[in-house]
Amino acid sequence: MTFSSVVFLFMFFPVTFILYALIPNKTARNIILVVASLVFYAFGEPVAVMIMLISIVLNYFCGRLAAGEKHAKLAVLFAVFVNIGLLIAYKYTGFFLNIFNDITGLSVPVPNIRMPIGISFFTFQGLSYVIDVYRDKKLVQKNLFYVLLYIAFFPQLIAGPIVRYEDIAKQIEEREFNIDRISRGMCRFIFGLSKKVLIANQMGFVADTMFDKFAPGDIGMGASWIGAICYTLQIFFDFSGYSDMAIGLGCIFGFDFKENFNYPFIAGSIQEFWRRWHISLSTWFKEYVYIPLGGNRKGNARTTLNKLLVFFLTGFWHGANFTFIVWGMLHGLCQMLETYQIIPTKKKWFKPIGHVYTMLVVVLAFVLFRANTLAQGFTIIANMFNGNAGVGAVNAQIYACMTGFFLLCFVFAVLLSTPVFKLIRSKAEQGKHVALYNYGAYIGSLLLFGLSILALLSSKYNPFIYFRF
Repeated sequence: MTFSSVVFLFMFFPVTFILYALIPNKTARNIILVVASLVFYAFGEPVAVMIMLISIVLNYFCGRLAAGEKHAKLAVLFAVFVNIGLLIAYKYTGFFLNIFNDITGLSVPVPNIRMPIGISFFTFQGLSYVIDVYRDKKLVQKNLFYVLLYIAFFPQLIAGPIVRYEDIAKQIEEREFNIDRISRGMCRFIFGLSKKVLIANQMGFVADTMFDKFAPGDIGMGASWIGAICYTLQIFFDFSGYSDMAIGLGCIFGFDFKENFNYPFIAGSIQEFWRRWHISLSTWFKEYVYIPLGGNRKGNARTTLNKLLVFFLTGFWHGANFTFIVWGMLHGLCQMLETYQIIPTKKKWFKPIGHVYTMLVVVLAFVLFRANTLAQGFTIIANMFNGNAGVGAVNAQIYACMTGFFLLCFVFAVLLSTPVFKLIRSKAEQGKHVALYNYGAYIGSLLLFGLSILALLSSKYNPFIYFRF
């Protein structure tokens, strides 16, 4: 089940919301959310529910032990072993066996293991809970049901944002449910839904046409740039749209999730880009990998090694493919070059071109991220610069995807990638027309919701990119 599906919008969410609103008891409301979350997950992964529940129970008991004195370190090590072991078993077994077969020349059978949706997110969230309890014993939660709600809560279960327990611990036990939160949450959810359905899906149709339907050598220079830019916009609006929906749903039910994106495409360096892109993931790696490895406290060489390792893991976290690893290492390399000012991002003369440099790296890296193989990715990147004319019929089919509606969505995608509307809202809230702006926002949300529903009903293209991670 996805947030942008008819089943969720017109059956699952209304039923969950009505039950939650009609029953004022706090414990009963938590039970409703837990049951709803398990149903939500079981809708697409009925067998994997048990895997998630086992993971949650193990992290709960590891957290209890981590809060003690005798076996605290052992509990943390066991939690790391279990959570990372689950990821390796379900996500990377085939990858490692294929490498082993290639190196040795053997033919060890590669099992076809179905990866549970969201395993990369709920394992990281559970592991962060155990580590945080080890660092601060006061965070331990003795109520298993609360830990279950924290990890399995359906808005952030499948594709984040990755939430730290201390950020919502109080809200699990005591939170608000009122008209203001409901209206704000609904508007945020609809905004995310429209980003997904009206922008990401349109960009994705063009990107998929280029990446999946044609041989890379047949694609011309112009079509290659179009496909690359469309995928960059698709993944941003797809994932930030999901995050908006998750934050909106959390707000409705009384939870405040931190922002996961902060206009990453206005960044003037790759370092700044990662302070704005997938904030919950980059924060997780900083808190639980980079800093424990020594961060920047053990000399330049160690700092460089730590950063490169973090970005290797960041790429590998996204999937068992060398395309993701190279994507991560490219970002890590650029960060290293910026740190030592080999790429002089702090120089005044560089600042006017800093945004161009950053977006060039981001777009080219996302070509590798999206490519099915490294060979395909590098061929498309070569096409973007070598003046390759490609095959006329192939280019024509890619250009044909750029309808009038697509171009309109593209313009809004560019505008929404900048804080222009945020500035307009800020000025309206500071002026004398706050009420008028709020009414306009509500009416606009209703219009966006109607357009999104029409788009959903008229299109079968509706995948969330980060579901496969």
